Amino acid sequence: MSTELQRLVDAVAEQTGRPVVLEDRRQRMIVYSQHDEPLDQVRSESILSRRTRPEVVAWLRSHGIATATAPVRTPAGEELGLLPRVCVPIRHQELLLGFLWFVDREASLTDDDLAAVVDTRDRFALALYRENLAGELASNRVAEAMRNLLAPDTDVPVQAARELLAEGRFPQDSPVVALVARPVLTAGAQPDEYLRLAIEQALVAVRRSLGGHAALHLVRFDHGVLLVSSGEAATSTSPEEVGANLRSELERACQGLVGVERALVGLGAARDELVAVRGSYEEARQAAEVAVHLPVSGPVAAWARLGIYRALAHLSDEQMAATSLHPGLERLLADDGAGTLVETLETYLDLAGSAQETSRSLGLHRTSLYHRLSRIEARCETDLRDGNERLVLHLGLKLARLTGRR
Repeated sequence: MSTELQRLVDAVAEQTGRPVVLEDRRQRMIVYSQHDEPLDQVRSESILSRRTRPEVVAWLRSHGIATATAPVRTPAGEELGLLPRVCVPIRHQELLLGFLWFVDREASLTDDDLAAVVDTRDRFALALYRENLAGELASNRVAEAMRNLLAPDTDVPVQAARELLAEGRFPQDSPVVALVARPVLTAGAQPDEYLRLAIEQALVAVRRSLGGHAALHLVRFDHGVLLVSSGEAATSTSPEEVGANLRSELERACQGLVGVERALVGLGAARDELVAVRGSYEEARQAAEVAVHLPVSGPVAAWARLGIYRALAHLSDEQMAATSLHPGLERLLADDGAGTLVETLETYLDLAGSAQETSRSLGLHRTSLYHRLSRIEARCETDLRDGNERLVLHLGLKLARLTGRR
């Protein structure tokens, strides 16, 4: 960020006799004046991490700062770690560019002080406008290249990869892997700007931790995409470790957001070159979608470990819904009182029909297991010694999990 903005912030801090923070229009930290001590939890967090929690952003915006043209006084928010503040919106004509923030614990910032700050807004606006124009052009160009890179068209990704590599945005001749950060929403909730802000915060935090130009990111409608160089020369962190870090950052960024149930990360298989990364992205996206319906081992849903779900994930929702299950399994699943039998059948089939391993897994005596299997055969009108029947039943159980019928 330019020295001009830092100079302006320092001048306002000296003029008002208190620390000042300048944020962009999305409430990301740009510059701040000297702070002799942390003033409250949110100010301390924003200085250390250069970001503001989405729930804090939502709370502050509920007090009208995004539409205001004059200074706004916001009350304390004890549950969020916020002291009272004064916000001075910075606009270029009608375009919101950012916010100047003052912690005002004792409401001691006078109208004369604020009038003097307001007089500096035009200088802040011009400086921010120039910075935004340059920054937006660069970030928009990279975002467009990323969208083209993930496009289904066969020619567009080639040009996009060339642009990103030529500009030094990604290591040359490096394998690449895609990760998808996916917040899971409660029924009826819809993605909004606060969710996408949380996704971007998580992606940027992980990119910073990797350092250099070892990663690229893109925020889409309801998920984020992180492309990471998996070459040893670019980063010593494994894709699994990056995924675990991304999930932790996403959980932290989404904490307190209404409608967010949990956070998931899908991991695709590596590709030898950047131009082929769309395949890894589709795998990561489908792995995250499978994890919405199924528990996965570890913090990351890796495409390589999905087993039969790799095949089922290629089916559309309509195809899965229209797929008929084994008639006997349909009846068993429709019976609310048959949960124990369904669990026994799935465990038995997961363990390749081994009675010994199934008994151990379920904590059952072998005789009790045989009794349950006999009941299952009678209820489903099937023969579990028939390999084809076992295959159809096993596939049906996995499909039922993906469609919510299990």
